[in-house]
Amino acid sequence: MAPFSLCFRPFVMQLLLLVFVVLSTGLCAGDPPLTLDYYESACPTVFEIVKKEMECAVLSDPRNAALVVRLHFHDCFVQGCDGSVLLEDTITLTGEKKASPNIHSLKGFRIVDRIKNKLESECPGIVSCADLLTIAARDAVILVGGPYWDVPLGRKDSITASPELAEANLPTANEGLSTIISKFLYQGLSVTDMVALSGAHTIGMARCENVREGIYSGEFEATSGINPLSESHLNNLRSTCPPVGGVGNNNVTAMDYVTPELFDNSFYRLLLKGEGLLNSDQEMYSSLFGIETGEIVRKYAADPVAFFEQFSESMVKLGNITNDESFENGEVRKNCGFVNT
Repeated sequence: MAPFSLCFRPFVMQLLLLVFVVLSTGLCAGDPPLTLDYYESACPTVFEIVKKEMECAVLSDPRNAALVVRLHFHDCFVQGCDGSVLLEDTITLTGEKKASPNIHSLKGFRIVDRIKNKLESECPGIVSCADLLTIAARDAVILVGGPYWDVPLGRKDSITASPELAEANLPTANEGLSTIISKFLYQGLSVTDMVALSGAHTIGMARCENVREGIYSGEFEATSGINPLSESHLNNLRSTCPPVGGVGNNNVTAMDYVTPELFDNSFYRLLLKGEGLLNSDQEMYSSLFGIETGEIVRKYAADPVAFFEQFSESMVKLGNITNDESFENGEVRKNCGFVNT
């Protein structure tokens, strides 16, 4: 027990420190000045337009749903949900697209642009890109079988971006559980929120660069044990992701190989079997420090309704991450990739 206590103490201290940081900063998943009827008069067709465009996008390729959800997550974890992730590099502004957590993992920008063009035709200068992306993420989840939730609106688009915060704030595939938890706490999100939001990986794809270490180092075999299904899946993974460094880095494989295009709780059942593709996911169940997270994983694996309910609640909290600057100095961009001139 003594060695465990010695290991656990710094972990607890780290989390306590992060709680203090959250309380002392203006960035949190709190109660921003958002309302459900924000566009009721100015752009009453906003939900219809976004839904129609997302239906077309997901019908053409179901993987587009995951792309839009990921864009929303990566936006909200940097400066709050302000559309900063959508900004292109210019002479006077460095965007977040080329930050290491984003450069190879973010797509779906053309979908956002198509929706924005439709909204500008119908309601010019009214609907922010940040709100557009938040609605689109909700619709993306619904279109692949996930839950519905009401989306509070009224965000403004930022006139700045922060590649530095993208590097610091965004969780990465091979980080440990304590680091991942601390990054969620910094945003005002709980451990429960972290486990629930990670469930979006049920429709996600992972690049070979992020999974190669696990499938060749013995980690996958250590957590999944020896059974024919796991062994077959491991062979498929190795076929997709060759061991030679750099070869096939951009190949992708489903994080939920059972139902890759359906939003369900299969992701958690795979974690129980030790078949989490990303180390950061599997640690929620297998880590020595995963007592609380492991219980939540087991709950969602057994109860899809509980997962859907918490995911909806956590997505609202994610969308509510804001900072005062975007409301004071923000704008409604005409083009989501560029600040208005």
